[in-house]
Order: sequence, then structure tokens, then C-alpha cells
Amino acid sequence: MPRRDDGASREVVLRLLAGFGVEVGGEEVSLPGSAQRVVAFVALHERPVLRPYVAGMLWLDWPETRAAGNLRSALWRIQRHAPALVAADPHMLRLAPCVRVDLREAESLARSELAGRSSGVPRQSLTLDLLPDWYDDWVLLERERFRQLRLRALESRCTRLTAAGRLDEALEAGLLALAGEPLRESAHRALVRLHLAEGNAAEAVRQFRLCRRLLLEQLGVEPSPLMLDLVAGLDARSTRG
Repeated sequence: MPRRDDGASREVVLRLLAGFGVEVGGEEVSLPGSAQRVVAFVALHERPVLRPYVAGMLWLDWPETRAAGNLRSALWRIQRHAPALVAADPHMLRLAPCVRVDLREAESLARSELAGRSSGVPRQSLTLDLLPDWYDDWVLLERERFRQLRLRALESRCTRLTAAGRLDEALEAGLLALAGEPLRESAHRALVRLHLAEGNAAEAVRQFRLCRRLLLEQLGVEPSPLMLDLVAGLDARSTRG
């Protein structure tokens, strides 16, 4: 009699960037919304979490017994569709150790960039938001934490590659950081430094003007002294636009 394939021997991938998704053995697995929320909540905690805590956080307005029942139902659906995804015992839940999570891989890449260890092309993961269409408080906090990490990593890459003379790659990283947050002055500063390193004073001024206009129009503030110091050596008239 053939043995049932429970997915344990196949690669399991959990996607949390740009939307929720699960792949088992290269095939997409569809999970109901309640099951998705349980998987995502557990995945965002690096340590095992208590079942009552998960139930209470995901079903805030439900009585405790109903919330626990909803959690059991969601876990049953997860076990049915992707049994190798969540490890559960009577008290705790955790993501199975074999599961690859795109968020964790992106965080590792970002930290490598910040430490100056990465030399490859930045992957798309550093341009993606965590679960962008989810608005639970526990998602919003993690989304902002990861957003700050990935933008700082891209800026760090831009600065490091500028210093190394790898200006094309530096430009790509700087523009990706700016696309992630056009009002982020530190990304504008990284690009101004790059243009000055190339000897392109006009491009540096253009970048400064763009930064100044965005900050004034959107926030009502002038660029910081850090930015002004960068362009201090340029023609004063050219930086007033």
C-alpha cells in the first residue's frame, strides 16, 4: 500500500513579502484566510508561542472558548493542506524548522548589507513590503520594522559601492531606496554623494533640489544640515531651486 505523502520530505516555502503564499514541493498551496493569519502570526515570532496567546491576538473580540475553537479549526485546515508548515503541541505553536521564509532570508540579506559583507546584486526582496494588504496591528509593527531595515540596507549598499567606485551598482541601490520612500532624506544624500563622486555636480544639484522640493511640499521642512553640508561647495545659486 503506498505511503501517504504528508509533504514532510518536500521543500516548504512561506512567502510573506508582497503578499501571503505557501509552496510545498514547488506547488502553490491554498489556505483559508483564518489559516493564513495563524501561519503568518506564528512565523513572525522566532520563538514558540502559547496557543492561548495566538487565539487571543487573532480573535480579540471573541470569548476565550470560541477563540480557542477558531484556532483549532484553523490548525486543522493547515494540517490538511500543508502538514509540514506548523508544528503544534497541546501548549505551543511554532513554524516547522524545515520551512523557508522569504522574510527571514531578506532580513539576513539586509543585515549582511549593513555589515558590508554582501557583494551580490540586491535581490528584489529588499524592495517588497511585508503583507501589504493586511492591517492588523501585529502586522503593521513588523512591516515598519522590516521597511526601516531594508531601506537602511539599500542606503548602506549605495554608500559602500560609491566608495568602492562601483557607481552603476551604487546608483541602482540608491534609486531602490528612494523608490521605497521618496521623503527619506538619507536616500537623497546617498545619491548626492554618488553624483559628486562621479564629478556630476549638476546631477548632485538636481538631486538636492528634488529632495528640498519634496520635503517642503509634503512636510513643510527644509533639508537638514547634513544635506546642506554636502552641497555647500556648489554654486549657492544653483541650490536654491
